[in-house]
Amino acid sequence: MPTSRFLGLETALAHKPAVFTKPFVRVSEYFGSNVFDKRVMREFMPKEAFESVMKAMNRGDKIDRTTADQVATAMKAWSISKGASHYTHWFQPLTGATAEKHDAFFEPTEDGYAIEKFNGGMLVQAEPDASSFPNGGIRNTFEARGYTAWDPTSPAFVLADTLCIPSVFVAYTGEALDNKTPLLRSLQSIDQAATAVCQYFDKNVTKVHATLGWEQEYFLIDDALFHARPDLVMTGRTLVGHSPAKGQQMEDHYFGSIPERVIQFMREIEYESHLLGIPVKTRHNEVAPGQFEFAPIFEEANVAVDHNSLFMDLLAKVAAHHNFRVLLHEKPFAGVNGSGKHNNWSLATDTGINLLAPGATPKRNLLFLSFFVSTIKAMHDRADLIRAAIASASNDHRLGANEAPPAIISVFIGSQLTEVLDELEKLDGGKLSPEKKTDLKLNVVGKIPEILLDNTDRNRTSPFAFTGNKFELRAVGSLANCSHAMTTLNLMVSDQLRQFKIDVDAQIAGGLKKDDAIFSVLKDYIKASKKIRFEGDGYSDSWRDEAAKRGLNNTPDTPRALDYLVTKDAEELFNRHGVLSKVELHARYEILQEEYFKHLQIESRTLGDLVNNHIIPAAIKYQSVMSENLLRLKALLSEATFKRTCTEQMAVIEELSERIELALRHVAAMTEARKQANKIESARERALAYCDSVKPYLTSIRYEVDKMELIVDNETWPLPKFRELLYIR
Repeated sequence: MPTSRFLGLETALAHKPAVFTKPFVRVSEYFGSNVFDKRVMREFMPKEAFESVMKAMNRGDKIDRTTADQVATAMKAWSISKGASHYTHWFQPLTGATAEKHDAFFEPTEDGYAIEKFNGGMLVQAEPDASSFPNGGIRNTFEARGYTAWDPTSPAFVLADTLCIPSVFVAYTGEALDNKTPLLRSLQSIDQAATAVCQYFDKNVTKVHATLGWEQEYFLIDDALFHARPDLVMTGRTLVGHSPAKGQQMEDHYFGSIPERVIQFMREIEYESHLLGIPVKTRHNEVAPGQFEFAPIFEEANVAVDHNSLFMDLLAKVAAHHNFRVLLHEKPFAGVNGSGKHNNWSLATDTGINLLAPGATPKRNLLFLSFFVSTIKAMHDRADLIRAAIASASNDHRLGANEAPPAIISVFIGSQLTEVLDELEKLDGGKLSPEKKTDLKLNVVGKIPEILLDNTDRNRTSPFAFTGNKFELRAVGSLANCSHAMTTLNLMVSDQLRQFKIDVDAQIAGGLKKDDAIFSVLKDYIKASKKIRFEGDGYSDSWRDEAAKRGLNNTPDTPRALDYLVTKDAEELFNRHGVLSKVELHARYEILQEEYFKHLQIESRTLGDLVNNHIIPAAIKYQSVMSENLLRLKALLSEATFKRTCTEQMAVIEELSERIELALRHVAAMTEARKQANKIESARERALAYCDSVKPYLTSIRYEVDKMELIVDNETWPLPKFRELLYIR
């Protein structure tokens, strides 16, 4: 890249980052060494305090002040031994990111000396300023007080010089102001509902955990090039930019050889993750140039959500060591694949059973079918809530873009399991004959594990796909906090499992044996939820037509998708399970609508600045150069020769003039549309105005600018191009 084009970039790109040297030890020797886990607690805490914390983690028991003091003393001693000088309540406000306020252990004494102080009160509760965090109208701006409270179910950890204590965040009046609180509530709800169903099959089950394995996709670009793109700096994506001649069409990047600079970055990420107990296991190139993925082993959902939030922070911090910038936006580059975050969800008992994995016996497989079919029924009944849970301005670019699941929610289970459900649907009502029951258990239910051996393919066009021992929610965006989707999914399935038990108990009360009652209810559920199941190409136009005939909603934009959050049914569902009150739910609705229009507001302002202050001046400069050249040629050549040889150059100048005029006209219209939208008081109506009146100009302006990029010479063009951004050197 010529130095004259981007001042200082050549030097910045030539600067080699320090090579990361991983300690020559096995991962097992240092994994989790910066985590205050059970092993450390047992070593640093009195037995009584340790047992109290275990009861709090496993049963939700409260921790008294004496125990809290003992835990705090142990945390302080351990974290100081790890080099910590500060502590923080690490929480997840409704910004979608993480937040932390650091306080030093240091405290002066009356005699002029100092001590390291950290007690139970400091551990259990802190008081950050709540006025500057989104609250959806729960708090007035001048009412600053909010509380963070220790979540003992997620282990504390040391990051750099700070003891980080995972915490919830609530308003002074008690409403949840974070993502963790409703997630914890949903986990408690599904634990109770799933355990009750498990009791039909195994009385030893006393607790059920929701599990999550996330797959984090992301782009890497050079830090120097990032700072040469105002759109990337301000919005996280390129608002303009023509596709390069070679993008992903050769399909040579996916699972290809990982560039050495990227490998160095990945090694450091893995090392830092393993120190913090994040079980990262898989790394690889993704489909698009410059795109990559990490994936961990699954964990209990609350810890997994914390780990994903922490991991996204680590990505940004470690990238800086290697002169990279991480892009987590779902669609940072037009014309190449965007990034998602597949959420692999299942349920596991305290007896070690994965409830979504078939077993070796018909009884175990009937247990599997009860949870499998109930999950499908839950998705059928409340698919719109999942659509709302994955909605964002950035994810709207990805959903349905022939690279990700569509905005139509459907379920893929594979042809073999479809045959199993079809067989169950054919059951006659009432009691089963001994022969039919034997046939079902041995020839249908009993053979499910054998069937799944050949059912390993996955429909990558499906938003919610069964993949052998879990459901994969593929529509979550890469930038999202997993808690939104996990809270909603837990809640939906919890409600359905409770209804399943009610329905089965009613059948038993009517005289059916337990197995007959379960089969009867499953038959009804299979029939009632059939329209949500789809095995074909979710990208096709024919599926959109078919989905409409089935009555499945296709909601392509966020403002309208969010409306599903505040229906009477949704309000009642969230409130009935104690996950979110009506006030808390509507607050989130307001926050998400506001987040949407602010996102587009920033993008439109940034694009206007780019066009007026970067693109148009460069285009006019190049136009002037070409015009001067034509004037000189006209003076030198005969009129006939000039007309014969300079027609195409004249056409280029004319096209550039038209592109400039159209771009300026669209920017002016976009600015006016934005001004009108900003006058609207209602968050929802303003979001709709931005969606319908402002957003279309982002596309029309981009079209004109991208055409100009093909005309203006490379030396004059003011922004790094895709071919420079996407290919790491």
